Amino acid sequence: MIASAANSSSEFNNSKLIPLFSAEQIQNRIQEMGAEITRDYAGREPLLVGVLKGACVFISDLMRAIDLPLAVDFMAISSYGSQMRTSGEVRIIKDLDTPVEGRDILVVEDIVDTGLTLSYLLASLHARGARSVKLAALLDKWERRERPVQIDYLGFKIPDAFVVGYGLDYAERYRNLPYIAVLKED
Repeated sequence: MIASAANSSSEFNNSKLIPLFSAEQIQNRIQEMGAEITRDYAGREPLLVGVLKGACVFISDLMRAIDLPLAVDFMAISSYGSQMRTSGEVRIIKDLDTPVEGRDILVVEDIVDTGLTLSYLLASLHARGARSVKLAALLDKWERRERPVQIDYLGFKIPDAFVVGYGLDYAERYRNLPYIAVLKED
């Protein structure tokens, strides 16, 4: 579904960007996801684990949509560098500060594509003794899946295209867009 996303900044009107989801569509879906998570975690205090840097915007909005006590921590994992395709090699750049043993973990990720990074991360958190580990992902690029990954809370399925905005970047650009757009390759 293509949505219009107008903005006056030249960065936002870049001819390489094709709007995919508007800021309003994103916020509406996050409110729905927050209600689902609130219902499913009733009586518990989940630890939200944001995967940096891409999930920083998403986790900020999602945690405000969850009506429960919760804790937040962050990990930085890389499999892209400055490329448009994953290298397949997963590196932990920043680990959690909070112990996960016995905790209900909700990993918050911007996008799931090949599943290589997420399958590694989810297995790692299970191995550390978490009581439960679930995944909230804003985007699912399911056509590129190489490893199965269970997405418990999903924002949107997207085609196999390189997307930017709302925390997602290309070479550290476009993260601050309030919408999600396809970045056309040159």
